Amino acid sequence: MLSIFPSTNFILASKSPRRQELLKHILPTFELRIKEIEEVYPVDLNPREVPQYLAELKAKGFQDELKQNDILISSDTIVYMNNKIYGKPKDREEGIAFLQELSGKRHEVITGVCLLSREGIHSFIETTYVYFKKLDQNEIEYYIDHYKPYDKAGAYAIQEWIGMIGIEKIEGDYFNVVGLPLSRLYDELQKIKSH
Repeated sequence: MLSIFPSTNFILASKSPRRQELLKHILPTFELRIKEIEEVYPVDLNPREVPQYLAELKAKGFQDELKQNDILISSDTIVYMNNKIYGKPKDREEGIAFLQELSGKRHEVITGVCLLSREGIHSFIETTYVYFKKLDQNEIEYYIDHYKPYDKAGAYAIQEWIGMIGIEKIEGDYFNVVGLPLSRLYDELQKIKSH
C-alpha cells in the first residue's frame, strides 16, 4: 500500500483493461468490482457533463457496499465534437463514419471521474484536445479492420496505430485520452485523504 494513502482500500469499478492498467501506475494495489449499469442520461443534459453524470451513475450502484476506508473510482469517457457525442461504434460502418468525421479536425476527449466513499461523492471532469491530421480512406479502413475499436469512444485508441500515424498533437493529459487522467486523479485522491 502506498504510504501516502495509508489504510485506504481503493476499488476500481471498471471492466476497461486500459483503465485497470493505467491505475496500476499510481495505485499499485486496488480491488476490481464490476456491475452492469445501463448508461442512460437525460436528453437535455449538456453533452460535456455526460461523462461526469455517467461516472456518478456507475458509482452509485456501489453506495451501500462501501466500508469505512473504501474509496471507489468510476469513470466514463466521451469523444465530443460539433455538439455531437461519439460513443462506441456499433459496427464497421459507424466506426468508419466516426473517423471520417474526426479526420482533419480537433475534437475533445472528456473523462468524468467519480470518487465515492462513506463520506460522500466527489467528481470532476478532465478535457484533452486532440488534433487529427487528414486521414485517407485506406488508413481508416485498415485501422477499423485490423484493430476493431468497437469498445472505444470515437472508434479509436490514441496508443494504437491510428494514434501513432494520425494524431498531429494534443493539448492536455495524454492519459486522459487513453482512459484516466492520472495526474488529476492522484491530486483529487490526495485532497480527499487530507480532509
